[in-house]
Amino acid sequence: MTLTAAPGRARQAAGWRPPATVYGLGLAAAGVATAWGVHRLLPAVPLLTAAVVLGIVAAHLPGARGLVRGVCRAGLSFAGKRLMRLGIVLLGLKLSLNDVLGLGWATVAMVLGVVAATFCGTWWLGRRMGLRGDQPLLIATGYSICGASAIGAVSEVSESDERDVATSVALVTLCGTLAIAVLPLLQHPLGLDDVAFGRWVGASVHDVGQVVATAQTAGPAALGDAVLVKLVRVALLAPLVAALAMSVRARERAKAAAGEGTAAGEAAKRRPPLVPLFVLGFLAMTALRSTDLLSTAALDTAATAQELLLAAALFGLGSAVHLPSLTRTGARVAALGLCAWVVIAAASYAGVLLTT
Repeated sequence: MTLTAAPGRARQAAGWRPPATVYGLGLAAAGVATAWGVHRLLPAVPLLTAAVVLGIVAAHLPGARGLVRGVCRAGLSFAGKRLMRLGIVLLGLKLSLNDVLGLGWATVAMVLGVVAATFCGTWWLGRRMGLRGDQPLLIATGYSICGASAIGAVSEVSESDERDVATSVALVTLCGTLAIAVLPLLQHPLGLDDVAFGRWVGASVHDVGQVVATAQTAGPAALGDAVLVKLVRVALLAPLVAALAMSVRARERAKAAAGEGTAAGEAAKRRPPLVPLFVLGFLAMTALRSTDLLSTAALDTAATAQELLLAAALFGLGSAVHLPSLTRTGARVAALGLCAWVVIAAASYAGVLLTT
């Protein structure tokens, strides 16, 4: 028995291969390490911004391009979806209900108005411009809520094409990065004191890291209010995803009612949960943070893990950007991004003037 079993074990050992995601996750880890190095050398460049840019570079760099499109694709797609979910869950630990209530109802109402105006205006304009697929929805979400994290959350429910997700992330990241340089130059011409400037930044800049990089130029008072206002926008991620899930479920029910037999059954199976599991995790982490049970060390560790997970996810999404394809709709996408930027900056500026 030993003699006959040995060849079988040898064949199994010879045929063993690591999981398909290993290579892509390894490349994403290398990309995050490089992005971390860039952030340490140039603190003005947020880690997440560096990660998505490096992902785009890897997708077009001779030598790396073949790996990105071939053996590493499965792992990079896994990072862009699964690790993004984990990062969004941990993002909830940045939000405390007590801090949000401390801002006052006027500020909360202002943020709600800015988010609604930006989301609806950008979505409508994107549809009018004829952008492909879910790009109008994803870009509207990224600008109005919290950048790439919101795009990743919504794409999970809408089952958006990976190319649409990557293009939207690239656009929102680019505009958020430009805000770091542009908005501080406008503080004094617009007559904003440090606190008002911080609230303007928190209401208008997309990613949390970009908000920090922009607001810190005006000092600690601006930075504190900027982060709090930004976190109010982050809190709106859960109801937005739930509303989108309801819309998708209603659409699938209509398809099921119009179909028969197998087609109706398949439509029913595709219905997303009313509130996705990772959104419930986000809400649970927010509730946990609101109890003040977690130590500063635990929160710092979770914040680092969240940054690394989102950086890996954004590297994976960036690697899906195909610039030659982007050039065919690039002018319209850029125009939508510019219009959305003007809308959210103007709406938030008016809101800050009315509430301070």
